[in-house]
Amino acid sequence: MKTTSRNTITRRGFIQGAAAFGLFTIVPRKVLGGPGNTPPSEELTKAIIGVGGMGQGHIPYPGARLLAICDVDNGHLTNVLSRCESYVQGYKDFREVLAREDIDIVHIATPPHWHAAISIAAAKAGKDIWCEKPMTRTIGEGQAVIKAVQENERIFRINTWFRFTDDFYDYGSKVEPIKKVVESGALGWPLKLTISKDTGFNFKFNWVGKTDLEPQPVPKELDYDFWLGPAPYKPYHPHRVHQTFRGYWDYDGGGLGDMGQHYLDPAQYLLGKDDTSPVAIEVDAPQQHPDAVGTWRSIVMRYADGCEIRLIGGDATGEKVPYLEGPNGKLFKNLESDIPGLKESIEGMPAPAAQVTDFAQAVRNRTKFALNESNGHRSCSLINLGKIAVRLGRNLQYDPDKQEFINDDGANRLINQPERVPWSMV
Repeated sequence: MKTTSRNTITRRGFIQGAAAFGLFTIVPRKVLGGPGNTPPSEELTKAIIGVGGMGQGHIPYPGARLLAICDVDNGHLTNVLSRCESYVQGYKDFREVLAREDIDIVHIATPPHWHAAISIAAAKAGKDIWCEKPMTRTIGEGQAVIKAVQENERIFRINTWFRFTDDFYDYGSKVEPIKKVVESGALGWPLKLTISKDTGFNFKFNWVGKTDLEPQPVPKELDYDFWLGPAPYKPYHPHRVHQTFRGYWDYDGGGLGDMGQHYLDPAQYLLGKDDTSPVAIEVDAPQQHPDAVGTWRSIVMRYADGCEIRLIGGDATGEKVPYLEGPNGKLFKNLESDIPGLKESIEGMPAPAAQVTDFAQAVRNRTKFALNESNGHRSCSLINLGKIAVRLGRNLQYDPDKQEFINDDGANRLINQPERVPWSMV
């Protein structure tokens, strides 16, 4: 396999190195008679990498036709292939997928420790990218994804819809009317935004790791070494993989890693912070295990202008907590406010700036999607800043321009984490 000095896998080396990694392709028996390799010019095509969970939910895909799926678990592959059209091919190794000239879009639905490596490889292979949340496992990985996407002029999106379409979980509203209130100045400035069960949002607090894992035999259908990829080697246990991997620092960050970008990306958008990050992170959490993610009580992130995002863990307090609070008033669930007549006046307020929210259109027109590699990195950085503070159990100061911690070598070591050879691609 041809690699750079940092073991970066190049597109030229995808096929050349396939045999060295024991790659294979699964083609369903009903493949005979499928369409040719060249799709109609007006049709976009896609592949899904990772079909054990979220990937299965995106087999039907508006604006693109599925041609390939990929997973390191043979059980996942055979199960999903049985539900696909006859021309859909299955792969164990994502590099074989990226080597196909007839695929336009790659949907990355692997665990987060693979998101950056596959995004970077896909960008270098000339593919546009639809990536599941969280965007990356670390801040450094996010910076590397931005570089690869922009240098290769690719279109990138994160799969969370809440800044522009869907109802915002249990809040009782879409984000647009909240954005109208913020931009109207009715609440004043700076704003404090609270994310908690009281305001309609609750992190998956039971999504934690186990500290007593005993090594177990690897199932024959799973390539565990490939599943680990760039993450440190740890002996196999079923709780590390598939539906419970989020409970371990090596792969994600518990409930914060799982649900955080859904909650925090709209918060960032509402506060107008798409091009910056907090300068201070304050944490209240029990001491964490070095491997298994635990719970936390609160994380407060403060921006240079005094705006705050407050994440409150655990059960509801029973109090009427505002979602947004400024010097002039408060905004609660269902757009209720302590400012008389505010809810009724929202419809007449100016609409926020238009956004490109159709990914297929963005790909065809080569225009930036509403939630892309740049602002997606900033909202994912909120997750990663919180994770680092929780892991270390201390408050942090952060430089949002340099994207590094101030006078804290331990925190800065977590911006970029070691990657296993030969899987280092960042």
